[in-house]
Amino acid sequence: MLLGTTHFSTGEGGRLRVLAVTRIFPNRVEPLACPFQRRQLAALSRLADVKVLGVVPWVPGASLIGDRARVGKLCRVPAEDTIDGLPVVHPRAPYLPLAGPWLSGVNGPLYLAGLVPHLAALRRRFDVVLGAFLFPDAWAAQHLARALGLPYAVKAHGTDVNVIARWPSVRALVHATLRRAGAVIGVSRPMLDALAALGAPRDRVTLVPNGVDRALFQPRSRAEARAALGLDPRSKVLVYVGRLEQEKGLHELCDALASLEARAPKQFTVALVGDGSMRKTLEEKRDAGLPLLVAGARPAEEVAQFLAASDALVLPSWNEGTPNVVLEALAAGRPVVATRVGGIPDVVSHERTGLLVPARDAAALAAAIEQATSRAWDEDELTRAAPPGWDRSAETLLAALERARSVHA
Repeated sequence: MLLGTTHFSTGEGGRLRVLAVTRIFPNRVEPLACPFQRRQLAALSRLADVKVLGVVPWVPGASLIGDRARVGKLCRVPAEDTIDGLPVVHPRAPYLPLAGPWLSGVNGPLYLAGLVPHLAALRRRFDVVLGAFLFPDAWAAQHLARALGLPYAVKAHGTDVNVIARWPSVRALVHATLRRAGAVIGVSRPMLDALAALGAPRDRVTLVPNGVDRALFQPRSRAEARAALGLDPRSKVLVYVGRLEQEKGLHELCDALASLEARAPKQFTVALVGDGSMRKTLEEKRDAGLPLLVAGARPAEEVAQFLAASDALVLPSWNEGTPNVVLEALAAGRPVVATRVGGIPDVVSHERTGLLVPARDAAALAAAIEQATSRAWDEDELTRAAPPGWDRSAETLLAALERARSVHA
């Protein structure tokens, strides 16, 4: 996936030249991060000339911390790289750690300060700037675009809309960013309404659904996948894929699993695929007897194998956009047990392709898990509910970026 350092060329043959600005992008230290972003921009690069400013957070003295903290590890990220054929520059952006709702507005100007040294090298080389997260990414992208004399577009994902954009120190900055954008892109219909409520002009709000690698995520033998992963063929297996964080509903998932275990011992297993601050807590629960498999972060090929091995995907998040793992589970022919938040109800039809429950309700989650693993699902209906591949998503994204350029003209 990571191939080495490169330099950038200008667009050829009239192709749109896109400068993407984002923190949510993989790098050599975190190669598995944000795969949806990498796949969509890689697909876009087959239609347009794309350069990525994959911004890396930095604090003074970070190199002295070493691998004891993420910011120390990120010091090992090279200044330039190539990722899935995409040329990437990694600007260092200072930030205020743990700023929270009242101080996070400060991180916008700090982020922009990390982009300023690259300004001269970016002039006269692009047609449009894409800020691929509401704040601070898109806020800084807006000012970078203005300095370059270019239009800009905003692409939102979930937490940036549902949580960060509503923080007191950020709300007005997000409003101004959305109001001036040539295109505002959301991944689900509920997100489009939320973006308009935050200040985006309704006629510039555009739906660009994520895609799925349909060659990788497709129905496979459950028995063969379980044998390859060493999972009990008799167990009811739920798979969670994502960050191991409290707001992903993992305490509720553990409570639901404990109640199921009390009623039906040794019938259920939950495989947790991902990493995060709750990993140690979850490993302790596993060691205390809760039937958890803490698998850690895994590449897409192994995620596909875990989904194939499962009876259902479980995703009990408090907030979400449209999680790509939900789309991948459907493409793999597996039902989804998830909370009724964000864009999830836009892609999961209750009782037909999965079961939806309220957030932070462990009892409802336990009941849904029990129901989902005790009934037969129509595999063909599940796979039909998944979106097409990433090329279709990239075509829609390109059209939105072209509209942003025409608005500016």
